[in-house]
Amino acid sequence: MADTPQESTAPNYGANGPDSTSERPKKKSRSFWRELPILIGVALLLSFVLQTFIARVYLIPSESMEPTLHGCAGCTGDRILVEKIGYHFGDPEPGDVVVFKGPDSWNAQWTSTRSSNVVVRGIQEVGSLVGLVPPDENDLVKRVIATGGQTVECCDDQGRVLVDGKPLDEPYVVTDFPFVPGRQTCDTPVRSGRCFGPYTVPEGNLWVMGDNRSNSADSRYHVADELGGTVPIDNVIGKAVAIVLPPSRWGMIDSPNPQSN
Repeated sequence: MADTPQESTAPNYGANGPDSTSERPKKKSRSFWRELPILIGVALLLSFVLQTFIARVYLIPSESMEPTLHGCAGCTGDRILVEKIGYHFGDPEPGDVVVFKGPDSWNAQWTSTRSSNVVVRGIQEVGSLVGLVPPDENDLVKRVIATGGQTVECCDDQGRVLVDGKPLDEPYVVTDFPFVPGRQTCDTPVRSGRCFGPYTVPEGNLWVMGDNRSNSADSRYHVADELGGTVPIDNVIGKAVAIVLPPSRWGMIDSPNPQSN
C-alpha cells in the first residue's frame, strides 16, 4: 500500500536563507511635522483648561489700584495672575483684590476691542479661549471693602472709611482726597471728596474700591445705579494673587483684611 504524502513542516527560509529580513515588518518613523499638530492641539487644550478653570493673566490698564498695581494709559501696566478656584469654596472677603466683570452700568465708557472683520473677529474669539487674546468684556480690578449685609460709609473724624460703624485700617491707600479736620470734612461747607454713604450692601453683593481713592471709578461712582454701586459675587472672576510681569514688579499681592483691627 502506497504511503500517503505528508505536508512538510520544515521552515521555509526563502531564497535568501534564514537571515533574510525581507519579510520583517518595517518600523515606520513618525515625522516631527506629523506630530507637531498633535503637540499644538494638546498645548491649546491645556491652555484652555488652565485659563478657564484655574488661573488667567490679566493686564492692568489704569491707575485706579496704584500703588498696589501699576497701570496707565499708554504705558506698560502690570500683568497679574488671577486664580479662579478659591471662590468655588468660599466668597470673597474684605481686603481681597478681585477681578470681576463690570455690571451693565459700569460699562458706559467701555468699548469692544474686537475687529469688525468677521474672519479676524473669529480668530480673536478662538484666541480668547486659549488666553492669547483678552476676553471681550469689561473686566475690572478693585479691592473688596464690605460684603453683603454690611453698611459702609465715609468718614469718621480722621477721614477713615467705616464699616458697620468701625474704622478700617487701610495701609494700601496712599493717595486720597484731602480731609482736614476743622477745615474740610464731611460737615464743612467745602465737603471732602472722601465722603459718601451710608450704604448697606445687599446680600450676595460686594462694595469695592480702588486703592487710588482719588482716581478710581468704583462703587462710590455708581451708587445711583440699579445695584447701588455694588457688584454681584456672581460677576467675580477670581482673586488677584501675584504680579507676573514685568520682572521688576514680580511679587505677591497683599490682601490684608481692613476690618480686622
